[in-house]
Amino acid sequence: MFAIGIVGAGQFAGGFAKLFDAHPGVSRVTVTDVIADRASTLVAELGLAGAEDDFDAMLASDVDAVAIFTQRWTHGPLVVKALRAGKHVYSAVPMAFTVEEIGAIIDAVKETGLTYMMGETSQYNPTTVLARQKASEGAFGRLFYAEGDYVHDMDHGFYAAYQYSGGADWKRTASFPPMKYPTHAIGGVLGAWDTHAVSVSAIGVPDQRGDGVFDKSVSMFDNDFSNATALFETADGASFRTNEFRRVGLAHWIPESRFNFYGTEGILEQNSRATFWHNRSKELEDVTELVQPGWATGADDPILAKVDPALHDSFISGHAPVHDTSALPVEFKGLGNGHMGSHHLLVHDFVTAVNERTLPTVNAWVAARYTLPGIMAHESALRGGERLRIDDFGDAPQ
Repeated sequence: MFAIGIVGAGQFAGGFAKLFDAHPGVSRVTVTDVIADRASTLVAELGLAGAEDDFDAMLASDVDAVAIFTQRWTHGPLVVKALRAGKHVYSAVPMAFTVEEIGAIIDAVKETGLTYMMGETSQYNPTTVLARQKASEGAFGRLFYAEGDYVHDMDHGFYAAYQYSGGADWKRTASFPPMKYPTHAIGGVLGAWDTHAVSVSAIGVPDQRGDGVFDKSVSMFDNDFSNATALFETADGASFRTNEFRRVGLAHWIPESRFNFYGTEGILEQNSRATFWHNRSKELEDVTELVQPGWATGADDPILAKVDPALHDSFISGHAPVHDTSALPVEFKGLGNGHMGSHHLLVHDFVTAVNERTLPTVNAWVAARYTLPGIMAHESALRGGERLRIDDFGDAPQ
């Protein structure tokens, strides 16, 4: 068993703190946040072990691991600092904001031998899980093309989330470049396909809303792209395309992520409401029910009280029939789940990796392959679609 510290007590952290606290492989959970009241409130609501004054105090404490749920551009340096302090690290996405930060995390993992895991929810998106099964069976033949979309309109809870985290100055950070938050789309593709991206050409769409969010004169990131599309070349001579859209007419309660895979012998296609498998020898097979997540408990959980209603669906979706839940602890039964049934599986992956000293599925090297292509895609878009090389940090050591 090990003790874990939650770093950042915002809207996303509560559900995960509850799962870590319930897991039999975790001895206790503490919390810290730059807004002290948020940490103490979360401790009181969930009956956790206590709060630390700040990140440094958390690292100086006797916790064995930290789970980082801070603002998305802050992850890289915090992860490195935690690893260098001797702590295992679970990090929300994305892995990092720059190529250099990714390299620093991988160096720290190699040099310390500690566990790092990025909590990419699309690793357990039911369609990705099914595609992974089909690929392992050879049912696709040769995979030669795939598509992964993350279409999350700012009006669907993002405005409220940025205001909650950023206060009066929230518009500076709400302009986060879409392609620098790439892992829900890229991870959903590469989570099923044993390859990685080696080059990219991308197009960014400047925003026209005029509300001061994607405005270079306001943006902390000098960014005015609200939507972006990238085409990647893969190491095995194929390609995949991803979309990152923040101004898009997606209906409420429709999942923001969807994936399609095309092989020489079979195709898996997903749209907003249905998913189909077809191949050369069979008629079209409707697999919608197989990848449909059930409803999880927790819709009325107090930890969701500050979450915009438009985001609630992301925090209460349960497992789909395609999920293998046989290894999950019985203590998770009845607890809230979320993001297409991924939360339980992600927490259990990390706890198991730390306790058994094994590599988690989304380890540092996999996380780099899910994150770095988006960083380079944004750079390509800034250069008018210039095709850029994507370096690779290699496979995880065995």
